[in-house]
Amino acid sequence: MSVAKAKHTVPNPAIPYTGPIPGGLHPGEIIIIQGTVPPDADRFQVDLSSGCSTKPRSDVALRFSPRFEGSPRVVCSSLLRETWGEEQTLHQLPYKRGAPFETIILVHQDVFKVAVNGTHLLEYKHKMPLNRVDTFSISGKVRVHAIGYVPNSAIYSESGDLSLPYKGSVLKGLSPGQHITIKGQVSMYPHSFTVNLRSSRTENIALHLNPRMKSGAFIRNSYLSESWGQEERELPFFPFSPGEYFEVLILCQPHQFKLAVNGSHLFEFRHRAQDLSAIDQLEIMGDLELNDVKLCGDATLMNKTRKYGNCWLCLNAKTDH
Repeated sequence: MSVAKAKHTVPNPAIPYTGPIPGGLHPGEIIIIQGTVPPDADRFQVDLSSGCSTKPRSDVALRFSPRFEGSPRVVCSSLLRETWGEEQTLHQLPYKRGAPFETIILVHQDVFKVAVNGTHLLEYKHKMPLNRVDTFSISGKVRVHAIGYVPNSAIYSESGDLSLPYKGSVLKGLSPGQHITIKGQVSMYPHSFTVNLRSSRTENIALHLNPRMKSGAFIRNSYLSESWGQEERELPFFPFSPGEYFEVLILCQPHQFKLAVNGSHLFEFRHRAQDLSAIDQLEIMGDLELNDVKLCGDATLMNKTRKYGNCWLCLNAKTDH
């Protein structure tokens, strides 16, 4: 993940480094740490804390500490009222001495999720309210090239990039008024591609989208309780062409999804899965190249779609907005 998307970047900080987290921490925000492990490293640690006091010592919401000596491991803990809590130890170390790394800390409502070099590593439940966390520190045997603070992205790529197959976490699940934007380019010799909105806790797929280039069909379906439902195929036109750029907008409404491609309304799909908050994962795969994936609120949607001259929400709309 590039720090170019960060709202604030600290380049090449001297270690040990302590600095404020711009605006504090909020669910959906991401901290990116890019650096290199020295050949003689024994350990280093990242602290997310409430201030930087030493006497009394500030509370630490998360200490993330890779350790190279002895049994290679990662240790997480919290400091509350000057007392360290129980350690959470992972006997797995994705860092290598002498090698570069990228660590991503994703802030959820109830946990921190940590990925290293594009692979999910661990989760650590919050031990103190997020609104108290305002300071970032890193110390130990480590060289840091950049620290970046990325604002609420709502969808977090589990691989850290837009490579396929793409899998992203939808923070806090979907809710009416939100929309997902998928920008990409169809492959030159395509067969099909697939977009799934699903639950990470079950096998359920609330919305399955499958455009098929050769037949010109655009399949919509759901997979609930280990069974596929009835396919929907009706279509005013087929919007994709080999090698062509596209922008898909999926709007979540109280009773249905609405979908537009390149600013033109295409169809609705009534909800078959009733718990929208359980829809917390986005999958994309097939014959395409991804350029961007975002989840936004309805105000952003209105600004985006008006550039096409018509608000696609109004086209064949069944509800006011």
